[in-house]
Amino acid sequence: MADVVLTQRVDDAGLAGRVTVSSCGTGGWHIGQPMDERAAATLRANDYDPSAHRAKQFSMAWLAANDLVLAMDRSNLADIRRVEAEGGADPDRVRLFGDFDPVEPGGEVPDPYYGGEQGFEEVLTMVERTCAVLVSALEQLPGLRGPAT
Repeated sequence: MADVVLTQRVDDAGLAGRVTVSSCGTGGWHIGQPMDERAAATLRANDYDPSAHRAKQFSMAWLAANDLVLAMDRSNLADIRRVEAEGGADPDRVRLFGDFDPVEPGGEVPDPYYGGEQGFEEVLTMVERTCAVLVSALEQLPGLRGPAT
């Protein structure tokens, strides 16, 4: 859900040519599959298009290819940090998504998979407010201001 929301917010801010958003999981359970239908329905009901999203799995290549890697919870953060330690990547580029949450700084995004539809709504609320802060921070970066070249 965060991938879809952040991508839309980046596009809306005019940063699409300079910021690339991608997501992955630390496990390979759903590689190549679309997101959970309940998550997709929640996004569609809130004017987002989840149709292009497909599950991918995290690997060391993600650390090399991305300036910032955000984990949704501490368990995934620990998994990423283990891979990072093995590869000698820059630890400052790996953060908790919730570090940017203006309401619950440092909080985790709960996995609504085993719960009801209300959990997906709650996650969307968290994701939207956090993505607003992320995009605002991106807009302040000197290399991202001005028109795309």
